[in-house]
Amino acid sequence: MKHLLFLIVAASVYLHFYPNAEVTKFYNDKKLAVLIWFADFSDTKVRLKADKIYTDLEHKIDHFSDKEVEHLKVLTSSRNNVKTFYFTICKTEKRDIVFRLSNEKEVCSVINRYTSML
Repeated sequence: MKHLLFLIVAASVYLHFYPNAEVTKFYNDKKLAVLIWFADFSDTKVRLKADKIYTDLEHKIDHFSDKEVEHLKVLTSSRNNVKTFYFTICKTEKRDIVFRLSNEKEVCSVINRYTSML
């Protein structure tokens, strides 16, 4: 056990005074991954449940084609998908290739109600 401790101390002193670019990059990448994991784990904000968008649009689903309904299901499968759609389609002039304009505006208006929870 004492030898292992000496080895760890020697390695840390060596890396402290003679840093290696690959080791430093590896360390920084792993540190960032752990910090992101802890941030996601300890997040206490109220978040949007992605299928809430779909349930709000269910009474208007008869205006959507089958392809649009499938795209809406994929869109509302995760909060990240909803967030990406909102910032790339709803907040810009870019059009979604699946939704018709009226349906796209309807989806964007429903998402717009929940922007504080994205």
